[in-house]
Amino acid sequence: MAMCKVSTSVHFVQRSSVVGDRESTGRAHWVPNTDVYATDEGLVIKVELAGMRSENLQITVEGNKLRISGQRPDGCRAAKFNFLAMEINYGSFENVLELPAGYDLSQAKASYLNGFLRIDVPVAVQQPLKRTKVSVTGK
Repeated sequence: MAMCKVSTSVHFVQRSSVVGDRESTGRAHWVPNTDVYATDEGLVIKVELAGMRSENLQITVEGNKLRISGQRPDGCRAAKFNFLAMEINYGSFENVLELPAGYDLSQAKASYLNGFLRIDVPVAVQQPLKRTKVSVTGK
């Protein structure tokens, strides 16, 4: 069995997505299942998006917020049908994650493979503190 290293420091990621509401355009929104975890190198965000194509995904950064959105098409239903069970979400989705300080979203890298979007966000490089002298004026 593979062992995972669990960090004892706690980071909070806040989700600020619209779930189950309808926009003014009438399109339903849903939020995909998302895992966020910290490694020694940074944060990993893994989003479950089966049935999508990478060109239907948009990832934008606004300050410390990461916005993942897109559209999952539903082109395989028959013209006339009755649901017996419905657990798969289709249509437009959006997930907005507010990341804690200490990560460099400008260096984030994303890949999409086998229905999973993975976004790696490295730890921000700390600039060394500059030591300067301040002169005092007065009599």
